[in-house]
Amino acid sequence: MASSCRRPEHSAPPDVVSYSPFYCFCSSRMIEIQTQMSERAVELLNLPEGQPCFLLDVGCGSGLSGDYLSEEGHHWVGVDISTAMLDVALDREVEGDLIVGDMGHGMPFRPGTFDGCISISALQWLCNADKRTHSPPKRLYTFFSTLYSSLSRGSRAVFQLYPENSEQLELITTQAMKAGFSGGMVVDYPNSSKAKKSGLGSETSDKTVPNQVQYSGQRCRFKNMKGKSAKKGRDWILEKKERRRRQGREVRDDTKYTGRQRRPHF
Repeated sequence: MASSCRRPEHSAPPDVVSYSPFYCFCSSRMIEIQTQMSERAVELLNLPEGQPCFLLDVGCGSGLSGDYLSEEGHHWVGVDISTAMLDVALDREVEGDLIVGDMGHGMPFRPGTFDGCISISALQWLCNADKRTHSPPKRLYTFFSTLYSSLSRGSRAVFQLYPENSEQLELITTQAMKAGFSGGMVVDYPNSSKAKKSGLGSETSDKTVPNQVQYSGQRCRFKNMKGKSAKKGRDWILEKKERRRRQGREVRDDTKYTGRQRRPHF
């Protein structure tokens, strides 16, 4: 029997593991963590202030990161290997376009399509060979090189990941640099083994950046969502429904029950 603390990428291929109940039916805590990581990734993208951008979400899963992108006013395309997870995203009526795809096969987009890319907890899957034909270095290079081409000049890609060891981190950064990216590593909460999260930020500019792992001190708490509706509250739901109406989508009528929290069933 496998240990309960075993890394998920070691237990089965991503299209199998990602559809477990743990990943599909997230608790409010898991949703909050995913939203915070997405917020941090967008912060590192350094997008133009107040300007809607066209972004790529690699390993989008059920669309939790995409929800944050939509709330920020951005348009996005999500790619994931799991059709089951994308079905969950469709059921949740996310606002981005969804594509089934293995990131190790490359990104099938025209050059300069996107203003930026984020990826939450997906990149480390490419470091494992789930089939005999899989070569992690080749799959990483194929991913990074095609992603590099699909990004507009000067844009950034931010990957939140959990590297297993320094060798794995070196493998990832080496293939990213080989594909043309420059950038470095940022570690949030480096003194906490539980909250420690790594992010690899890369740029598609021609500026020379030393191939070094850069560590930050403990980062401040995520900025308050001032002026924004509480997520999943009535105002947030009404705003989301209004956006969909403007897009010409079919939306249920608003009632006194809209946004009302249901009692848990035991």
